[in-house]
Amino acid sequence: MKQFVILADATCDLGEDFQEKYDIRVIPGHITLPDKTEVPSILKWEKYSREQFYAELKKNPTAYSTAPANVQEFVNAFEQIVADGTELLVMTISSGISGTYNFACQAKKLVLEKYPDAKITCIDSLRFGPGFGLMAVYASLLRHEGKSMDEVAAYLEANKNRFHQAGWLDDLSFVAKQGRLTHAKAFLGTLAGVKPIGEFDYNGMTTVIGKAKGAKAAYAALLEYIDKTIEDPAQQIIFVAHTSRYPQAVEFQRMIQERFHPREIYIKDVFPSCGINIGPGLMAAYYVGKPISQDLKEERTILDKALNANG
Repeated sequence: MKQFVILADATCDLGEDFQEKYDIRVIPGHITLPDKTEVPSILKWEKYSREQFYAELKKNPTAYSTAPANVQEFVNAFEQIVADGTELLVMTISSGISGTYNFACQAKKLVLEKYPDAKITCIDSLRFGPGFGLMAVYASLLRHEGKSMDEVAAYLEANKNRFHQAGWLDDLSFVAKQGRLTHAKAFLGTLAGVKPIGEFDYNGMTTVIGKAKGAKAAYAALLEYIDKTIEDPAQQIIFVAHTSRYPQAVEFQRMIQERFHPREIYIKDVFPSCGINIGPGLMAAYYVGKPISQDLKEERTILDKALNANG
């Protein structure tokens, strides 16, 4: 069967190692630095180390900004792939957060005018960051199994709402400011040590569904939450991602490994293209599980029980 290319925008947070391992191409967006210079949002640490970047971001959170690849940049990337007849699956950050999906669709229309026989499919992941990246990895695994582009696209459309986030955001000011978080106001300004726990909602935003008093209670509740929402954990690839919370991510990885024994579990960086809008407070696991309910009522109930049992 003819292979197809998977192209994801840079908010997938798949570094060069994962791009190579899973044969996923990434189109960079744009980052404006505090000195007003613009650089491409490539997924590796160059100008800063991870620690330096998040320390600078915390000191000066409004000095950085991001923008997606524009329509012409998408056109250029698409043409390089489809000119020889190669099929193209394009995956983007949630349309509820960014205009990237719309740009990709506009580019598709323009490319088809020049290459009318080209086959291009655009997927709105309804996710961002490591959750989006994990979805791209699963698309790659299905391709490796011999699935066609149409079959992989159908899987993504049917299952995108099964990609979960289970973790905390202990500094909500960034995600609230950038529109990445719903129902944030009640949690802003809470006491130090309180861990607001977030999950993807039906539209791909992160929503706070509960709060734990301290890391110990948060870890315990999160493990219970994962247990009630994950499916077939032994066959899963799980990401544990963080923004300047590496020790906590290592501990969470150990706990998940001991309890669920997944097929693979990786600690993942969140690069500046997403980190600028998330800030230095994220530590979360990403996995495939039961469909997320439209109003998150079921997920809140599960977490409430876990928090009450471990609070």
